[in-house]
Amino acid sequence: MIIPSIDLMNGESVQLIGGRDKALDAGNPFPIAETFRLSGEIAVVDLDAALGKGDNREVMRNLMDIAECRIGGGIRSVRDAVEWLDAGAPKIVMGTAATPEVLSQLPAERIVAALDAYNDEVVVEGWRKKTGHTIFERMEALKGLVGGFLVTFVEKEGRLGGIDPERIEKLVAAAGQARLTVAGGITTAEDVATIDRLGADAQVGMALYTHKMDFAEAIAAPLVSDRPDGLWPTVVTDTSGVALGLVYSDLESLKESVKRKMGVYHSRSRGLWIKGLTSGATQELLRIDLDCDRDALRFVVRQKGEGFCHLDTWSCWGETGGLGKLERTLASRLKDAPEGSYTKRLFDDPNLLGKKLVEEAGELAEAKTPEDIAWEAADVLYFASVAMARAGVSLEDVEKVLDRRALKLTRRPGNAKD
Repeated sequence: MIIPSIDLMNGESVQLIGGRDKALDAGNPFPIAETFRLSGEIAVVDLDAALGKGDNREVMRNLMDIAECRIGGGIRSVRDAVEWLDAGAPKIVMGTAATPEVLSQLPAERIVAALDAYNDEVVVEGWRKKTGHTIFERMEALKGLVGGFLVTFVEKEGRLGGIDPERIEKLVAAAGQARLTVAGGITTAEDVATIDRLGADAQVGMALYTHKMDFAEAIAAPLVSDRPDGLWPTVVTDTSGVALGLVYSDLESLKESVKRKMGVYHSRSRGLWIKGLTSGATQELLRIDLDCDRDALRFVVRQKGEGFCHLDTWSCWGETGGLGKLERTLASRLKDAPEGSYTKRLFDDPNLLGKKLVEEAGELAEAKTPEDIAWEAADVLYFASVAMARAGVSLEDVEKVLDRRALKLTRRPGNAKD
């Protein structure tokens, strides 16, 4: 799989050759992140912090609101690591600070050890100092303490010179249970496919910024198909993971999806199909995932209009229920709730809504039986959903907060307020 990279200097996205010479200024990193997030996790590297010349913390935190970012550059202590993990980084990348002493205090599954190597010898201090240790020796020393390794081939970095599959295969074996990511020299979508087949991920910067590599082609590179027409089955889900339908994709439709950031598919009867172009039920594309066998896709979309199905239901399996249905119902009533309806009263009277929230929360706290708890919890969720709809807050927004909180290492005591 591809992991696109955003390298930051002075708040701007740049690309360096050999870690020293600036090859290009890519400018504002936020539009770049909006595109790169389609493939999943992206790498964000603070070059200023890595070089001891300031930092890009504010920019990086704002990028984390756009995409899942594995954060690297200048993380030199347990305190630095915990700060980024608490901020919601799914993974952080640590270089010289990735020692057994430091790593033993951190969750291994969220740590990637960066090993920069020149002809397989690990180098440090801006790639200027040789350590006398090979990549393989460092991997062995850190085995079990990290969830991944990032190996950068310094002699290839930024130079678009291609990859060495045999070398990567040996590194995958040496990494063991840790996931290997490689960087340096990756130039084509075929390189990404080869690296994926070997069991590693490809971190790519220069080839994307110089358009030597097409981003959509890189996403699709690992895919295979056993269908005579070569199409890839594509499951479409909403932001809560509810399946909306099954469609098909090919490279042309995937390229259009990435270009437009919309749901675009291959119709076996009409060819290229931009979902909702005539009905208005368009889809904002948020992410493209490959399944474990690399023969199917998942599109995560923000669905517009009445829903995905041509029968004007949310999914091709009919209407869905639960909190998603409640959210959509309240959103529609916010615009035209009938006069005299209780929902309209709540929308129009924040004082009443606040009192009901407190009242129902108290009743939930006092409920004893499973049936009563379910009943009272439903009341709380209803009134909370009204408050959210009134403020323009979506269930997706709340789920993001919950997901980010789940990543925190530092916990507050959680005592009740007096």
